[in-house]
Amino acid sequence: MRTTIRLDDTLLRDAKSYAAAAGMTLTALIEESLRARMARSAGEPRKRIRLLTSGDEGMHAGVDLDSASTLVDGRQTIR
Repeated sequence: MRTTIRLDDTLLRDAKSYAAAAGMTLTALIEESLRARMARSAGEPRKRIRLLTSGDEGMHAGVDLDSASTLVDGRQTIR
């Protein structure tokens, strides 16, 4: 099937060069790229990650925001 797509000039130029270096046509590169992208999307949905935040109780015990070295080193100064 034939279709027309509009691509950024730089992207098109880079894609043509890539396809030529790989010994394939631009059409084959676009088809392969679309299939790979759709296969990734068709996989399992990404898991949500819950980040530990301060929550309702404020700062975690022992964390001293006034001491950058303890934050960077991972050491905690308990007051």
